[in-house]
Amino acid sequence: MPKVSSCILFKIYHILYQSFGPQQWWPGETTIEIMVGAILTQNTNWKNVEKAIENLKQEKALSVVALRQISIKKLAFLIKPAGYFNVKAARLKSFIDFLFFEYSGNLKKMGQERLPVLREKLLAVKGIGPETADSILLYAFEKPVFVVDTYTKRFLLRHHFIKEDASYYQVQEFFMSRLLPDVKMFNEFHALIVRLGKEYCKTKPLCGACPLKERGYFDVRKK
Repeated sequence: MPKVSSCILFKIYHILYQSFGPQQWWPGETTIEIMVGAILTQNTNWKNVEKAIENLKQEKALSVVALRQISIKKLAFLIKPAGYFNVKAARLKSFIDFLFFEYSGNLKKMGQERLPVLREKLLAVKGIGPETADSILLYAFEKPVFVVDTYTKRFLLRHHFIKEDASYYQVQEFFMSRLLPDVKMFNEFHALIVRLGKEYCKTKPLCGACPLKERGYFDVRKK
């Protein structure tokens, strides 16, 4: 395994940023919309989530109060485009119950909770795993935590930065131990890696056209 310095990560970040530009994540107009999107995007693509969120907006059901009052049956129907709609409706309801139990439905109060405390509480909510919890923390509440997903791990594996059996937390620590706790950078870096994964670092990679190669990034696998 190569030794990876902060400088290497900064170089990768700047090449991706120059290649793709700012990604303006997370796509959402309100805090609750971002959180709902983070839960709905599990095991589906974002286009399907957008359809589900649009259904909620048309029914005026995309608010903390509305999500608490709506029946789980109707909620499941509205979010059907996102897939696993019965499961996700139950997860949304569990999250809303948590929000009211812990913070009286007050998102501002929730956002004032310290990062480690809020993260632990989120992970205790049924259906919310590390990636979803961290997406809520970073994108909804602007707390400095690096989000890890399939694209992140695939990218690091192909550059031999991590081992194949690396856990979520080991991958997360790879970034957070080398980068300053910068919310804006964490936001952009994760989004840029997702963009890289969708366009080049696919299941069948397009390494020849990858911006990292085109812009002179040295391949650490040869070191």
